[in-house]
Amino acid sequence: MQSLQFKHTTELQPNEFDTLVVPLFTQTQVTHANAHPLTQLETLGLADACQTLLDDKDFAAKVGDTLLLIDWAQAPVHRLLLVGLGEAEKLNDKNYRTAMQAAATALHQSGAKKVLSLLSATWPQGHDQAWSLYQQTLWLQHALYQYQHTSRGDFTPKASQVTQISLFQAQPGDSDTDKIAQAQATAYGMKMTQDLANTPANFCTPAHLADTARQLGQTHGFEVEILEREQMDALGMGAFMAVAQGSSLPPKMICLSYQGGDPDDAPIALVGKGVTFDTGGISLKPGQAMDEMKYDMGGAAAVLGTFEAIGRLKPNQNIVAVIPATENMPSGQAIKPGDVVTSLSGQTIEILNTDAEGRLILCDALTYAQQTYHPKAVIDMATLTGACIIALGHEMSGIMGNAPGLVQAMIDAGQTTYDRFWQLPLSDEYDQQLKSNFADMANIGGRGAGTITAGQFLARFIEDTDWAHLDIAGTAWRTGDKKGATGRPVSALVEYLMQAAD
Repeated sequence: MQSLQFKHTTELQPNEFDTLVVPLFTQTQVTHANAHPLTQLETLGLADACQTLLDDKDFAAKVGDTLLLIDWAQAPVHRLLLVGLGEAEKLNDKNYRTAMQAAATALHQSGAKKVLSLLSATWPQGHDQAWSLYQQTLWLQHALYQYQHTSRGDFTPKASQVTQISLFQAQPGDSDTDKIAQAQATAYGMKMTQDLANTPANFCTPAHLADTARQLGQTHGFEVEILEREQMDALGMGAFMAVAQGSSLPPKMICLSYQGGDPDDAPIALVGKGVTFDTGGISLKPGQAMDEMKYDMGGAAAVLGTFEAIGRLKPNQNIVAVIPATENMPSGQAIKPGDVVTSLSGQTIEILNTDAEGRLILCDALTYAQQTYHPKAVIDMATLTGACIIALGHEMSGIMGNAPGLVQAMIDAGQTTYDRFWQLPLSDEYDQQLKSNFADMANIGGRGAGTITAGQFLARFIEDTDWAHLDIAGTAWRTGDKKGATGRPVSALVEYLMQAAD
């Protein structure tokens, strides 16, 4: 992905640019406080001309509308891109992001090279200029993402001619440079997450994830440790190894450590499910859309993508990652419904369904993370349950946890970045569904409250540690004609980690 050069400016000097991006409401005369009247239109001599376009219905300025004008007599630049924001009173996070994505697409498809954007001069209620600078940087950079891999054959990515983007500041701000840097680093983290998740499972194996972690370590100076099957057997990771035994590919426990804070400070641990292909095992999935089970390592991909961003930003924080990676395959060696295994924690698990494998590898990873790194907080993420898609669709990820402060901090981070979460409950009543006559617990709790009982299962492996669980089954990838990984929830994770470092 080509890298754009971003900077912010309080100066309106369009003669230095070949393209000017101008946001317009359905009416140019705006008094709505948080919409901020675009007085720079007057400064540039564009207010009357833009009003005429609106009055003559040549540009409706509906949310996401764009109009590219070349050598327009009234414009002070060669290329003018108008971007619709809709009605000022209805400007919200969703509409703003829709407009930015439309502007990014139009810019990258044009011949623009040096761009001055006025989009950052306005923002929705509840936000500020730093937020608008962040969002614009993130989506202008992220819009350049294109999946590239040898498996695509002669595919040639479409190049953008844009090299430099100056973001106009309506108000000077001390944190603006930091937010631009965070946004661009986040876009690169999302790219890594998307690349890993989109890669076919015969290429993106547990070993490939381990190699990616090693490359991150070399690039950014992370400590990296990879546990092999023999080491995990010796440690007693019976739950993780039970899933892995059905595949001929060796499993990996991938561990990374970033030390950016005080050496004595406990780290934040990120744990990501890394099932590089999920057939369901003996409890075989239906064949329809099974190809999308290459995305079942979306949690692992998000952790690695977050570390890519953290390596660029270097926050004042200690952060570790633990990623259990394996395939879930049917074979003569695969676990069977009714088998009982002993987890690293010593608790026994009756496996009633081999397709509920994510929680089996995560429970040992959670125990290992706590025993090894003694973190102050643990956040795990996984494409864990189809029930989460039924509950929340594809707009929000599910979140549960034992620490209200941590859960709320993640919700706030998701709201800031528009990578949103919705909290689901944990309680003893749901925990009763995991009862087993033959082990300490079963790995499924029946049809009802499937996402919650998965969270209740993981909660049994959390000791005296703040913990949040993210179910990203509905948000890690899109299906249909636009099939592909989304890069979520990297932006929310990076925002949370940066806020926690302040």
